[in-house]
Amino acid sequence: MKPLEGQVALVAGATRGAGRGIATMLGEAGATVYCTGRSVRGRLASGDSRPETIEETAELVTSHGGKGIAVRVDHSVEAEVEALCERIRAEAGRLDVLVNDIWGGESLMELGTPFWKQSPQKARLMFERAVFTHVVTSRHAVPLMVERDRGLIVEVTDGDSFGYRGSVAYDVTKMAVIRLAFAMSRDLRRTNVTALAVTPGFLRSEEMLAHFGVTEANWRDAAKKTPDFIASETPAYVGRAVAALAADPGVKARAGRVVASWTLAREFGFTDLDGSQPHWAEHFEKAYGKPYTVADDAAYASWLGGSIETVAPDWPVY
Repeated sequence: MKPLEGQVALVAGATRGAGRGIATMLGEAGATVYCTGRSVRGRLASGDSRPETIEETAELVTSHGGKGIAVRVDHSVEAEVEALCERIRAEAGRLDVLVNDIWGGESLMELGTPFWKQSPQKARLMFERAVFTHVVTSRHAVPLMVERDRGLIVEVTDGDSFGYRGSVAYDVTKMAVIRLAFAMSRDLRRTNVTALAVTPGFLRSEEMLAHFGVTEANWRDAAKKTPDFIASETPAYVGRAVAALAADPGVKARAGRVVASWTLAREFGFTDLDGSQPHWAEHFEKAYGKPYTVADDAAYASWLGGSIETVAPDWPVY
């Protein structure tokens, strides 16, 4: 029997990237997975230049041993989210795993541009798409878990450190969902529903492969131009991390925390699709020095008394 057989998951933002990898690997573990997003066959999301659709993701879930169900949902529209959750209640009668990976900020990022030159309108739209949507989705999905007093909520973020993410709006967005997981865990502390955040490493997503002009078959060629790419991982790696957490009876001990794909791989013993165990933190520390983590209270106090230019000025930005 597969570890998640009989369980029901909702991956909000499953069109591509980490969302698709998580949905597919939850299917590999036997789950029924509702795959949501705005891009469907014949009707891509407005402004989306990528070809992936939620139907493709659902088919991958099924081909890996689960049951994939594609539902077009704009998670910024509360009525659509509410209808989705009512459908899950009617069809499945339960929800065991909620993954908030709603993003839609590719065209809004202004990496390398100082905040006083950035567009406030783009920042607001990013917050609406990648934070507000998570709040709305949790509001309507989590009651299905609380009613049964069991479940896992996963906020997908970027990084488990306080290292700057290259743009004020993007940095605030990704830190906000970590805080969201912590805040929800406080409200859920007297239940058996666990909220936490998960980060992949350098993600070898469809968009990143296209950016470097490579495919999954020859992706190592991109490391000739960007050496850090050699430590990248497929979206399935963080997918297996989420599946491992969903199957872990002791997952509540991680409530409110942010955990990384590479850390969980060592702990649970899973691998990426090629059998490797990429460890982004080890690569990063070797190349650039140890990043500041949420556990480094002493370092943070020192940082507050010093200059930001003294804190790893050569860290890369992706």
